Amino acid sequence: MPFLTTLVILLLAAIIAVPLAKRFGFGSVLGYLAAGLVIGPSGLGLVSDLASIGEVSELGVVMLLFLIGLELRPARLWIMRRSVFGMGAVQVIGTTAVLSALAHQFGISWAVAFVAGFSLSLSLSSTALVLPMLSERDLLNAHAGRDAFAVLLFQDVAVIPVVALIPLLHGGAEVTSSEIWPYVAKAVGALAIVLVGGRFLIRPIFRLVDSAKTPEIFTAAALVVVGGTAALVNAAGLSMSLGAFMAGVLLSDSEYRHELQADIEPFEGLLLGIFFISVGMSADLALLRTEPGRIFAVVGALLATKMLLNFALAKIGKQRNADAARFAVALGQAGEFGFVIFGVAVASNVMAADISDRVALVITLSMIASPMLFALEERFLAPVLLRSSDRPITGIPRASISCALPVRRKPKCWSSRWRT
Repeated sequence: MPFLTTLVILLLAAIIAVPLAKRFGFGSVLGYLAAGLVIGPSGLGLVSDLASIGEVSELGVVMLLFLIGLELRPARLWIMRRSVFGMGAVQVIGTTAVLSALAHQFGISWAVAFVAGFSLSLSLSSTALVLPMLSERDLLNAHAGRDAFAVLLFQDVAVIPVVALIPLLHGGAEVTSSEIWPYVAKAVGALAIVLVGGRFLIRPIFRLVDSAKTPEIFTAAALVVVGGTAALVNAAGLSMSLGAFMAGVLLSDSEYRHELQADIEPFEGLLLGIFFISVGMSADLALLRTEPGRIFAVVGALLATKMLLNFALAKIGKQRNADAARFAVALGQAGEFGFVIFGVAVASNVMAADISDRVALVITLSMIASPMLFALEERFLAPVLLRSSDRPITGIPRASISCALPVRRKPKCWSSRWRT
C-alpha cells in the first residue's frame, strides 16, 4: 500500500475516533488506541506496515520529551530533586522487586523475570499517555500531577542502564568488566557529545540560522537538533527520548526557547497521536482469542498491583486520599518503553519471542484500559473522596507543573518558586 494512502487512513481514523472518545469522556488517547485496533491487522486490516509506522511514530515521544526538557531549566530540576530521586526511585525499585518476584513464581528464570518486572514497572508509567490524560482534566497543577511528573521523569532516566545491561544477562552469565566497559564508554561518549555540543555549538548555530530570517529553515534546524540528538544517543544504545530530553534542558535557557517550542509542538501532537495508533495496531488479538483468561488475568493483576503500590507510595508522600487515588490510577498502565526493552531482550536472546508477544499484548491492553479507569475514577471516586476530605485543597504550588509541560503553554508562569 502506498505510504500516502496509509497516512490518509491513519488521519481519517484519528478524526473519527478521537472526537467520539472525548464526547464519551474517555480522552483523546483512548480514541487513538481504539483507532489503531480498528484499522490494524487484528481489526479491519486496512493498514499492515507496522514497522515503518512504528519508526515514524516514535518521533512523537522523542519530541514530547524534548519539549518537556525545554521547559525545565536545571535550576527547576534541582528544586524537584527530592520528588524525582526520592519518590521516583522508590516507585521503580519497589514495583520492579514485586513484579519480578511474581514472575519468578510462575517458573520464569530470574533474568527474564527481572527484564519483565523492570519493564512493566517502568512502562506502567507512560509519559506519552499520562501527561495528556492529566492535562485534559487540568490536574497537572495538583499534588498528584506534580508527583506523577516526578516519577515519570525518573523512569525516563532509569531505562538507560537497563537497556545497556540487558545484553549482558544472556544465559545468566556473570557480567565482566570487559563486557560492560564498551557499553559504558559508548554511553558516556554520546552523553558527553550532547552536553558539549549543546553548551557550545547549538546556540551559535541557531543564531546563524536566525540571521537568515527564514522561518522554515529555523523549523528545519529545530527538527535536526531533536532528531540528530536522539539518533546520536540511540546509536550508543541509550533511549532516544533521553537524548531529546537532554537537548531540551540544554536549550531551556536559550533566547530561542519559545520559538523552538512553537515550531516543534505541531509535529509533536500529530506524531504522538500516530504513536498511540501504532500501539493499538500492534495488539495481537489472535493471541487474545486463544488465551483470553490468562491474558486478562495478567492485565488485571498487573493494574491492581501497580495501583495499590502507587497508592501506598502516595500516602507515604502525604497526599490526600483523592490525590493518592488519582496518582495511583494515572500511573497504573503499561506504556511505550516496555516495547523498547522487550525488543532489546529478544534481540539479545534473553527473552523468548513468544513471551515477549504475550507481555506486549498485556502492555497494550493496560494502556487501553487506563484512560477508561481514570475517567471512571474522576467521575465516581474523586467526587466522593473530595467531599469526605477533612481539609481544603492546599499545597498546590504557585508555579504549577502544568507550566513546565508543552501541553499547555504558559511561558511566564515559572516566575515564582515552588511552594510545598
